Amino acid sequence: MATGQKLMRAVRVFEFGGPEVLKLRSDIAVPIPKDHQVLIKVHACGVNPVETYIRSGTYSRKPLLPYTPGSDVAGVIETVGDNASAFKKGDRVFTSSTISGGYAEYALAADHTVYKLPEKLDFKQGAAIGIPYFTAYRALIHSARVKAGESVLVHGASGGVGLAACQIARAYGLKVLGTAGTEEGQKIVLQNGAHEVFNHREVNYIDKIKKYVGEKGIDVIIEMLANVNLSKDLSLLSHGGRVIVVGSRGTIEINPRDTMAKESSIIGVTLFSSTKEEFQQYAAALQAGMEIGWLKPVIGSQYPLEKVAEAHENIIHGSGATGKMILLL
Repeated sequence: MATGQKLMRAVRVFEFGGPEVLKLRSDIAVPIPKDHQVLIKVHACGVNPVETYIRSGTYSRKPLLPYTPGSDVAGVIETVGDNASAFKKGDRVFTSSTISGGYAEYALAADHTVYKLPEKLDFKQGAAIGIPYFTAYRALIHSARVKAGESVLVHGASGGVGLAACQIARAYGLKVLGTAGTEEGQKIVLQNGAHEVFNHREVNYIDKIKKYVGEKGIDVIIEMLANVNLSKDLSLLSHGGRVIVVGSRGTIEINPRDTMAKESSIIGVTLFSSTKEEFQQYAAALQAGMEIGWLKPVIGSQYPLEKVAEAHENIIHGSGATGKMILLL
């Protein structure tokens, strides 16, 4: 071991598999930022479903092993590379991506994926912005091209992306409907921008939505679990309506004819396809949301780094999300 090299605790994945492959190590070298990079002392890190897919080895993007998961950290700038002039030691920041991984005491990030965290938001909230808000913004504004006055159904609205979508849609002048599977989830959805909420555990909830929206149908559906809901979504859409697929955990049979009379669209979205310019655009809009006050992340379950495997188990198999899951350091 090199002398003087600082060590840190970090979660490492040495092989793809279940939550048990997440190993907490305390002998990991603290990275050193070069050029346009910054080193962040991590106070909190968001846990996202995509991190479980990557860890299992079933996702389209496979990192080189071993690696540290996590992209959404919030904390304080520790050191900066020679050309990272936008930041200085002590700045409060959050990220939409990291280079070295976020489930760690320190994280290395490229300066263009790091953003100032306003004083009014704490580090837990900062760790809840990254993937959820940037994904929700891309889904609504870039992929669905929503217009003020249109209706949107956030199908699975009580988790990180869902609540972000409700807040953004309301701020942009949409009629916002949401679904959740628990009473607490429904309450939180209504408190965060939805005009109306439905319980997707009820057998006839689709009929209730149809009755609520009437003949016209729904213009945009933000879909978190397409393998369960896509066929139902097609029956709810308005003429020219579109389903934006944010999440899916399997296959589903649909009838393509359901898209024909309505000339509706099914559009997939992934945040990682965004260009650098698009990220800057999303960041500018979200920064305004923080300043004005409509962007307010809701924190759900919190875990220490030691319980990361439990967090990964619960984000997929839990009984319905309420707010954003985070790791605390």
